[in-house]
Amino acid sequence: MRTEDAIAVKIDGLTKKFGDFVAVDSISLTVRKGEVFGFLGPNGAGKSTTIKMLCGLLTPTEGTGSVGGYDVRNEAEEIKKHIGYMSQRFSLYETLTAEENIDFFSGIYGVPSDKKSERKDWALRMAGLEDRKNALTGTLPGGFKQRVALGCAILHEPPIIFLDEPTSGVDPVSRRSFWDLIYRMSAEGVTVFVTTHYMDEADYCDRLALIYRGRLIAEGTPQQLKEEYMVKDVLEIEVDDVVGAMETLERRGIESVVFGSLLHVAVEKDPQGPAKLKEMLEQDGIPVNGIEQIPPSLEDVFVTLIEVS
Repeated sequence: MRTEDAIAVKIDGLTKKFGDFVAVDSISLTVRKGEVFGFLGPNGAGKSTTIKMLCGLLTPTEGTGSVGGYDVRNEAEEIKKHIGYMSQRFSLYETLTAEENIDFFSGIYGVPSDKKSERKDWALRMAGLEDRKNALTGTLPGGFKQRVALGCAILHEPPIIFLDEPTSGVDPVSRRSFWDLIYRMSAEGVTVFVTTHYMDEADYCDRLALIYRGRLIAEGTPQQLKEEYMVKDVLEIEVDDVVGAMETLERRGIESVVFGSLLHVAVEKDPQGPAKLKEMLEQDGIPVNGIEQIPPSLEDVFVTLIEVS
């Protein structure tokens, strides 16, 4: 690994076009060694395409970049030797057992013979499958598949790991357990570059880049994004008629996000904002059970940024 100045990933103006369609539009960012860096955005925003360029699987149309000091255009094969990559869909063979998958990927990643047994035992322990190593992978619950896939991706102990939507489709408990593993790796100096569309997961990252329609729209720590990019007040409204409230707000050009029986809305800063909004809804026959200003979530930040982008 030829990382200089503790920089693990650096890209400048990275762009990928498919014909006339611009999937990734001139993205620039830097990821430091040992950092958990989150790439946050909705499905189709360009996250996976960016990851594939960084992993040497796609050639950029424009721009430059390096991973571990290796050039994404000219040294793709070297990059592949120094990274771990877990794709959006678990890259496991479901007709093989968990142990057989680990053996297979040990060979693919060139794990030395004298370390294969040790690394396999580690992967099985990490996945919690010591007693189920002979189970067909296709029969395992999503959380177990997830950990086996991670284990297979890092058998060769790479210094940089790319995780593309790693928690998609698994239950909340498995998601939390998976993030515990990510923290553990980061504490050992491993750089983790993770994409997600789960807004709550973004708070787990050291720093974030928000991507929308192929463009980077914000970057910073979770707290920085909430403080520097949130130029509106966020109000939490409790109503019985959520649909009716949303329709009333929409008619007045106010976007809302639903959280069960609660609505979050971002409005221009105004000390009288809560009272005005309450009056607006009640004039439309929507009783308001409660309304208060709250600290913004990253989802609030993202919705606000999309409105102005």
